[in-house]
Amino acid sequence: MATKPKPRKVKIEPTISRPQLMVDGSDAAFRQFVHDTLAFSARLQAVRGQLGAVIGLSGTQYTVLIAIAHLSGGDEKVGVNQVAEHLHFSGAFITIEINKLVLNGLVEKETDTADRRRVVLTITPKARALLNELAPVQRPVNDVLFRGLSATDFDRTRKLMSDMVEAADEAIRLLDYTTPLPQARPSK
Repeated sequence: MATKPKPRKVKIEPTISRPQLMVDGSDAAFRQFVHDTLAFSARLQAVRGQLGAVIGLSGTQYTVLIAIAHLSGGDEKVGVNQVAEHLHFSGAFITIEINKLVLNGLVEKETDTADRRRVVLTITPKARALLNELAPVQRPVNDVLFRGLSATDFDRTRKLMSDMVEAADEAIRLLDYTTPLPQARPSK
């Protein structure tokens, strides 16, 4: 009876070079961190979608609506650019989503009296009622979702996440600059 040859271990080059991210000379912990981050992000998107569905909106529409509600809580007027910047989306994309919310009677747009080129956004009483109706569902979900964070962890993580979003934008620009566009391969 012939014995099966042992599979050869294929050496895969590390995906990072920063020593702070290597554990015992390996990038395995880093890769697991990235995979866990992707899994959490996917689940966070699913939660957002389900919360939006509770009030008859897509996850994105819900996110835009609640962002407008929270941003307009102070004295400052809220415009499309503020919402786009806050959510890290393009102004054009946010405009499309806001227009859907306007059609559903959830957001009102007015011309800014101080700058006629600018549009001021406010949520309607109907939107406020929907968000208030959602809050009792949303609170326990968020409590479970982030139960592992202490106040110190939360403070550190939210600052870290903000920095990581900025770093991700830089990484995308780096890829855009250094990576050639894929070329069509000749068919065989």
